[in-house]
Amino acid sequence: MTQLFDAPLIGTGPRKVLCLHGWFGHARGWGPMVQHLDKDAFTYAFLDQRGYGHRKDSGGPYTMAQIAQDALALADALGWDRFALVGHSMGGLAIQQVLADAPQRVQALVGVTPVPASGVPFDDAGWTFFSAAAKDVGTRRAIIDLTTGNRLSGVWLDGMARRSLQHSDETAVADYLVAWAKTSVLDRVQGQTLPVLVIAGEHDPALGAETCKATWLQHYPNATLEVMANAGHYPMDETPIALATSIERFLMKAM
Repeated sequence: MTQLFDAPLIGTGPRKVLCLHGWFGHARGWGPMVQHLDKDAFTYAFLDQRGYGHRKDSGGPYTMAQIAQDALALADALGWDRFALVGHSMGGLAIQQVLADAPQRVQALVGVTPVPASGVPFDDAGWTFFSAAAKDVGTRRAIIDLTTGNRLSGVWLDGMARRSLQHSDETAVADYLVAWAKTSVLDRVQGQTLPVLVIAGEHDPALGAETCKATWLQHYPNATLEVMANAGHYPMDETPIALATSIERFLMKAM
């Protein structure tokens, strides 16, 4: 893994792919999946959103619009005119913001347990619970446990929560919750005909198959849904080889 402008790069292939991480992630937090990517067919760039990873203490604004602006700036710096986008969870909404801002540059989308273009509604109890995650590592652990189906090792849950805290700013986590829950780009992307793959985790209770069917598959006429067996919200950790295989099988045809 090499670095360019503090963004890790993997591979030297002709197909260019920009990857945007989730709410508890960072550019170097894509798990074992990165070990199984095809470095000859693809070049992957992994962006740290502001407030995460190597961009901790960078300052905001912590918005979907700013993530998209930074993603396009990274693509420009890399000399990428056209590229595909992979987004996990919150990054699933961010890649759609990129599409809204620069549709002529985006060849394909892959949403991995992704937030839809309309954002995510919360009831009061859910909002209070998720809002506590900015300050409390225990709440982050509980959310990770919930969204992976309450079925995984406590050692893994502890490590995920600890690394999330280590690699993020409290203010960024708080502000990005508002961003991914309450931002909508639906009116700017609905009906776009580019190839889209949506990967839902079998054990993800929040952004699982039914949510993806009701959103992504309604928003994009050429969207395909794949349900990842034995995975919840973090298939890059739970089923890394299967996830890498699904992403690249799709992108080999789409690009």
